[in-house]
Amino acid sequence: MEETLQRLQGRFQAISEQLESKNILLMGSRIDHLEKNVDELMTHAGMEDQEKKSMLEMS
Repeated sequence: MEETLQRLQGRFQAISEQLESKNILLMGSRIDHLEKNVDELMTHAGMEDQEKKSMLEMS
C-alpha cells in the first residue's frame, strides 16, 4: 500500500513539474508577443528609436 502511494506521489510530482514548465514557456511566449505588439504600436505612433529606449529603460 505504501509503495503504491509513493508511486502515485512520484507521478503527481512529475506531472506538476511538467505543468509548471509548460506554464513558464507559455508565459515567456506571451511576454514575447506582448513586447512585439508594444514595439508595433510605438512604431505606428511615430515614436523614434531614442524614445523607445527611454520608455523601456523606465520599466
